Amino acid sequence: MGYNIGVSEEIFSRVEDVLEDLRQGKPVIVVDDEERENEGDFVIAAEKATPEIINLMAREGGGLVCLALNPERFDDLELGLPIQNTSRMGTPFGVPVDASSVTTGTSAHERALTARWAADESKGPDDFLRPGHLYTLRASEGGVLRRAGHTEASVDLARLAGLYPAAVICEIMDQDGTMARLPRLIEVAKRHGLRLITVAEIIRFRLAREIYVERLLARPLRTRWGDFVLYLYRDRIKGDVHLALVSGRITENILVRVQRECPVGDVFGSVVCDCREQMDSALFRIGQEGGVFVYLRQEPGSAETVARILEHIDPAYLERERYEAERYIGTGAQILKDLGVSSMRLLTNNPRKMVGIEGFGLTITERVPIQPRPRKENMEHLLKKRDDMGHIIGPLDQPEEI
Repeated sequence: MGYNIGVSEEIFSRVEDVLEDLRQGKPVIVVDDEERENEGDFVIAAEKATPEIINLMAREGGGLVCLALNPERFDDLELGLPIQNTSRMGTPFGVPVDASSVTTGTSAHERALTARWAADESKGPDDFLRPGHLYTLRASEGGVLRRAGHTEASVDLARLAGLYPAAVICEIMDQDGTMARLPRLIEVAKRHGLRLITVAEIIRFRLAREIYVERLLARPLRTRWGDFVLYLYRDRIKGDVHLALVSGRITENILVRVQRECPVGDVFGSVVCDCREQMDSALFRIGQEGGVFVYLRQEPGSAETVARILEHIDPAYLERERYEAERYIGTGAQILKDLGVSSMRLLTNNPRKMVGIEGFGLTITERVPIQPRPRKENMEHLLKKRDDMGHIIGPLDQPEEI
């Protein structure tokens, strides 16, 4: 997902192997997506921090050596978020600290000690000096399922490894002082015998193993497409409320559509995108044949969400979609499982969605295409979906007039 440099995905390790290395006290390298920073960080569980590992991070990484903590521990230690966060990625820095027993706090030995103390719940706020030499970071509630950053990834990995949910991380810089990208990260990993893993893989791992949607209600709903049962679901991590419309009984090979909300298209009928047309087409077919329509709401009240929607034809928007879709596919898969769906014919033009849903233990027996109506106004949007995002779309050579 997002690594377009011609490198085989075999360079990335399985989450299970990375977790075992962390349990053994061995650092790993976590790489985020190119739509974010496309950078790599050394990661070690805080309770496993040693002077040798801190020295490796400082010498080979060259970036800031930071202590990432789960939000409960961060707040318990009263590390605070001292200023309004205006950083581009919203990196949640707190007050830098030292263990109270250190001298200068700058040595690798003393920073390793500070990290281990932070993972020791017998230590409280009074056991740390402020300001110190180990920068602190507060992971978001929900980890990578809420914010796909190195901070959340490192804390999630420590927790998944059965260790205290705190980690020491350090950005890896290139020899010219810029941030190292994937080719350089591969070289560093090979030289030190370390495993590489992506934030995206950690997200997939968690989505496939953790249930985070809950059913709120089910009500009959009569629509112009027929009679449905409306189900309401809540995402316990992000707070989003999602909908599912079910026509008829849940059977094998049931017709399914999973679609994300697009207010400007679904509600106001924007002609720049084809979202409303896809929704109408899917609901008509499901109303006729029976099936499930899952409607995934965007984050509520977010100006950024509306801005992204209005940027449908912006290439940067379509690039970000590759990453955002990963989480939404997982949410849709959990809703389908709760409804009792096991195998389906999926209404989609997006092969990536098929692979994503099958990754959550559901079987897709057929891809059912939704042919868009090309118009001059939506042509650029459709071409980018086809050419840049790999959607399988039929002929677009005769655009209609509105």
